[in-house]
Amino acid sequence: MTSMQDRKQSPIFVKTYDTLLWLLERTARFPKHERFRMARRVEESAFAFYDLLLQAGRLGEERTRDKRRLLLRADLELDRLRLQVRICQDLKLLSFKQYAHCAERLVEIGRLLGGWLKTVSG
Repeated sequence: MTSMQDRKQSPIFVKTYDTLLWLLERTARFPKHERFRMARRVEESAFAFYDLLLQAGRLGEERTRDKRRLLLRADLELDRLRLQVRICQDLKLLSFKQYAHCAERLVEIGRLLGGWLKTVSG
């Protein structure tokens, strides 16, 4: 079973946590009318993604099917988050520079997730 210390040191957990904090700082600055619409959706997707990673990280090696299922759900949630961040940029809630920075982080997290999925599938 993966310990909390292992999850803290694993790059996907560290990068996801850092990105979550970065997003929370940005969504807190959205105009009031967007905090109840876009900010809430972005935050919920980011937390749901992290939650799925935590659940997968807690499963032991004997539960690879369950772990794979959770990681595939996390992949879908990451896609939702990417779309929501793009919409935020299109609505001018994030600058292009902020969007590019976040998109780069999400791509890197996606690569790490893909690698984890390969180890579980293989």
